[in-house]
Amino acid sequence: MSRIINVGLIGFGMSGRVFQVPFLDSVPGFRLVKVRETREANINILRARYPDAQVVSQVEEIFGDEAVELVIVASATPTHYELTKAALLAGKHVVVEKPFTSTSAEADELIELAKKQQRLLTVYQNRRWDSDFLTVKKVLASGMLGNLVEYEAHFDRFRNTITPNTWKEENLPGTGVLYDLGVHLVDQALCLFGLPDEVTGMVRIQREGSKVIDNFKLLLHYPRLTVTLRSGMLVREVGPRYTLLGDQGSFLKYGLDVQEETLKAGIGPKDLPAWGVEPEEIWGRINTTHNGLHVIGKIESEHGDYRGLYENVYKALTGEAELEVKPEQARNAIRVLELALQSSQEKRTLKFG
Repeated sequence: MSRIINVGLIGFGMSGRVFQVPFLDSVPGFRLVKVRETREANINILRARYPDAQVVSQVEEIFGDEAVELVIVASATPTHYELTKAALLAGKHVVVEKPFTSTSAEADELIELAKKQQRLLTVYQNRRWDSDFLTVKKVLASGMLGNLVEYEAHFDRFRNTITPNTWKEENLPGTGVLYDLGVHLVDQALCLFGLPDEVTGMVRIQREGSKVIDNFKLLLHYPRLTVTLRSGMLVREVGPRYTLLGDQGSFLKYGLDVQEETLKAGIGPKDLPAWGVEPEEIWGRINTTHNGLHVIGKIESEHGDYRGLYENVYKALTGEAELEVKPEQARNAIRVLELALQSSQEKRTLKFG
């Protein structure tokens, strides 16, 4: 019989309800036993969908439970550092929602603590398992574009009003679109190209009355490659999500991985056999010369599947595989965001370090 890992979840809001539990529930080996949640509406949903999970009002009830082996921190970003630290000190393995922390110094401290406690620590960078990102990796690995010289990725939305009564719209550590969506774009870029030599950041507030950054443009500088990462909350007509330019050709990809909208509709991986399959109308287009032939047309999208993250966590905990989302990688992404903010304030390009 496979080993069962008991899980305690902190937070059953958007992250816990939509992005965490449906995948825990779909990956064999995990059992959700306790959830810290205080909002009545969320508790009602939790009890209806996962009646075997015990609802608790204090995180100490999770940390003090010897049966809980893995803690998932899916609470508000400003609480990530303190709750992750407390979980590690309690001897738990931890998956923390992105962004890892608000500062790289906090990340460094947690990484050292996890090593001292001999506990697994990882960050929920689920967008590594997006269909479009997996397709980009496939195209780059094929060599069809030749030497890549430009890479641009967008994560745009249109929300021209301020959502009331949410920490996400407050000027708190780690809030705003840079840490919310930008950390995904940075994580993907670092996975593809490694650490940059330099970082240039341009961040701004565009929405009337906003207290948080809602638009950014980052440039990651490599010896023969420029990476541009952009996100805004006032993009009603979206352009390409990915633009890849090489000395042999180009690849453009429109549309967003379908998993998020499917999950928001209340449909999980167990409910849909064709999980993460993109419709043909948003497959990417390539125009290149490869092996002496002119190639132009669509590239079928890879299947996205966020289950891959928890499948890897399970295998890492049971000694079957190396951890894919390493905390050091997540720390480096936070460092890039810090440098981007400093670069924007000082209006200059900064060396990574």
